[in-house]
Amino acid sequence: MTTGANAKVAAIVGGGVIGGGWAARFLLNGWDVRIFDPAPESRRQIGEVIANARRTLPAIYDRALPEEGTLAFCETLEDALKQACWIQESVPERLPLKQVVHAAIATAARPDAIVGSSTSGFKPSQLNDRGTKAIVAHPFNPVYLLPLVELVGDKAACERASRILRSIGMYPLIVEKEIDAHIADRLLEAVWRESLWLVKDGVATTRDIDEAVRMGLGLRFAQMGIFETYRIAGGEAGMKHFLAQFGPALKWPWTKLMDVPEYNDELVELISAQSDTQSGAYSIRELERQRDDNLVGILRALRVNKAAAGNVIAAHETSLVVDGERDGLPVTLRRQVPPSWTDYNGHMNETFYLEAGSKATDGFMELIGADESYIARGLSYFTVESHVRYLDEVHAGDMLTATTQVLNGEGKKLHLYHRLFRGDGALAATVETLLLHTDLTARASCLPAPEVAHRLAAYAAAHEKHEKSGAGRFVGEPNKRREEAPTTA
Repeated sequence: MTTGANAKVAAIVGGGVIGGGWAARFLLNGWDVRIFDPAPESRRQIGEVIANARRTLPAIYDRALPEEGTLAFCETLEDALKQACWIQESVPERLPLKQVVHAAIATAARPDAIVGSSTSGFKPSQLNDRGTKAIVAHPFNPVYLLPLVELVGDKAACERASRILRSIGMYPLIVEKEIDAHIADRLLEAVWRESLWLVKDGVATTRDIDEAVRMGLGLRFAQMGIFETYRIAGGEAGMKHFLAQFGPALKWPWTKLMDVPEYNDELVELISAQSDTQSGAYSIRELERQRDDNLVGILRALRVNKAAAGNVIAAHETSLVVDGERDGLPVTLRRQVPPSWTDYNGHMNETFYLEAGSKATDGFMELIGADESYIARGLSYFTVESHVRYLDEVHAGDMLTATTQVLNGEGKKLHLYHRLFRGDGALAATVETLLLHTDLTARASCLPAPEVAHRLAAYAAAHEKHEKSGAGRFVGEPNKRREEAPTTA
């Protein structure tokens, strides 16, 4: 892909952690990205952020993201803004600096470009005091994994921005009225102030407070937020009961939210020392990788039930189309191998070869119409037998592509043969699967619906003369992998 050939071009003004996160989010969703940041360390810092994103963002999906766009570091602001339909300002949080930058952007940007600011606290009216037309597009770190973006400003611009953000897997939240610090940071600020007091008064250390969040309230808030969590706390009587029970506590001296501890050197040293004790054994990059791996696990867990942020991922994944052919067979799986699929040897664990085969079966089911709506009708295919051949190593980050061949599709039986290819074209494994069509209500085998049987018969006829080397093997049979491996496209 050549910069300029892609209609989707994003300009990032100001790098660092947030700007780099924005660059990664757009880049890995197929956008060309142009970055302007004169800081000498910006290329290295942004490169490291993007490397983290390449490792983890694809891990929350079961389908491959679009082909990565191109990345360019520009010497001038004007060069970065050329052709950009999205411009994201992420310079340091100083209002005069942001106002100057937005004035410069306004003179060089396309008239129809969306200009967003990553500001965590300033209002659009403050940013645009020189007649500019920026909106607030406030993300959360890491931008490439966390979906929330708070949008504040002109309603039409926010609606346009919302459509683009959804297309790259984010969750735009349009704030109805502009207010200092928007929504999420006001909530964070309340927790932050109380945390400072707890440390200053010797009630808790930085570790204690972090444990209180990650072992309890953080897990609840991650999938239900505040109000739904408290609704459940009210029991069968719901929110009214909760408010009646705990409403009086609002008048008790539990918090110091209207009072701020003096931010002096003593407090800074106290918190810094405790933080060093808590986390100083790890570099920032190591901590980022721990954070990202944990987020991937939480996001994937939420995705199973299509809850909260997991629902955003599930919805975005439907736009990631798996199609095409390889060696005359349909491609039924294309995805990146996540770190969680690897074992102590550093390569993909045998369990996940079978999972990849299962996902390829799901992909084929969609092709013949035995999909979610078919299951909702009370019909499906159940796996009754599988056989896996492990032919080559697969590592985290490898792109895995599967093709599916129908060996038999007559009557109640469905016999499939999946070939799993690494990104370099090597045949890594085969997964042979026998399934029976089942009535989910009667829990008994039955013939498939006519429309499914018809599509299946077409695939079976097309695949009948395709070579079947490696199929029909049994455990322990001598393996002549080199002779059996089919020619790759």
